[in-house]
Formats: sequence, C-alpha cells, structure tokens
Amino acid sequence: MTSPVRIGVLALQGDVREHAAILTALGAEAVLVRRPEQLADLDGLVIPGGESSVIDKLSRIFGLREPLRALIADGLPVYGTCAGLILLADEIQGAIDGQLTFGGLDVTVARNAFGGQVESFETTLAVQGIDGEVAATFIRAPLITRVGPRAKAIASLPDGGVVAVEQGGLLGTSFHPEMNGETRLHARLLQLVEARRSAVAA
Repeated sequence: MTSPVRIGVLALQGDVREHAAILTALGAEAVLVRRPEQLADLDGLVIPGGESSVIDKLSRIFGLREPLRALIADGLPVYGTCAGLILLADEIQGAIDGQLTFGGLDVTVARNAFGGQVESFETTLAVQGIDGEVAATFIRAPLITRVGPRAKAIASLPDGGVVAVEQGGLLGTSFHPEMNGETRLHARLLQLVEARRSAVAA
C-alpha cells in the first residue's frame, strides 16, 4: 500500500488552520511545522498567507530557513499563498530592509500591490489546468510583476496582472483560495506530490 501523503503547513504565523483543514479533507496528513525536525519525511509543504517579513524573521529564529531552502532546491512540492508566494519568489519589490525569501520561483513579486486591508476583494478566476472558475480572495495581496523563463503564469486578472504561477513542483498564488473553501489548488499540490513520488519510484 502507498503510505499516506504527508503535507506540512508552515505554522509560524498566518492562516494555518484553514490550509490544514483542506489538506485533511483531501485525504492528506497535515503536519504543522514550527521546528526543523518537523520537516522530516514530508511529501509537500504549504506556506500560508500572513505577513511575509514576520514569517521570514521567525523562520530564521527557529532555524527553518536553510532547511526549507534546501528542500525547495531538492524539488519538494510547495504551494505558497499570498505571503507564501512572496517567500517562494526569487525577488521582491517593496521588501523591508533585510527581508529575505526562501526562493525557488523564477518570479518577481510586488508586496501589497493592491493596497491595504480596506482594498481587499473577492473574485473568480480561470486557472490553467483547473475546470471552472476558482474562488479567490485578495487581502493585502502581492502581484507577480515578472515571470521568468522557468516559471509559467497560470492565472491573471482581467487587466493582465499575473496572480498565479507554477514551476515544476512549485505553485504560488497571490490570493487565498482557502478562505472560500476552494480546494482545487491544494488538490493540484497533491497531484504534484504524486508526480514526484512516481518519478522517484521509477
């Protein structure tokens, strides 16, 4: 029998419980990650929304930054939403002094590109590879301002602004699907996990 899929949720700050609930509903084992040893034997990882600079600082305090960078470089499938997207990006516009990312996604993102909390909005989007429109909530969201040659834009707003990308086993969205009970992007992460498992087993 295939062992259960174990997906970590980086649980330093942000909307951790919503992601864990969706992963559990999809049949995965959700593991809340706060310490480096909790990264062991994960098949994938979700980096939730929150405040990217705070998550960055806490990841360094708790010794998670370098192990996470190594796992991402080694091909661990990872889905980052909002702040999680910022942390996966290779480059940030509007970073605070000293802010770092884990990197891996060949993109540039602009922090808080849509304004503050009062400019939050909900919409539906077409996402490549997903049938039907996806419910998306934008809260102090970043915008993807450059998509490098290794990454692929998979969703855009009507004005052309890119808000979701995929690159190998990495998936990033500017928006929060978990706030609408939208599960299909998490299901996409599980597909990326299965693809990696199959490649490793081959």
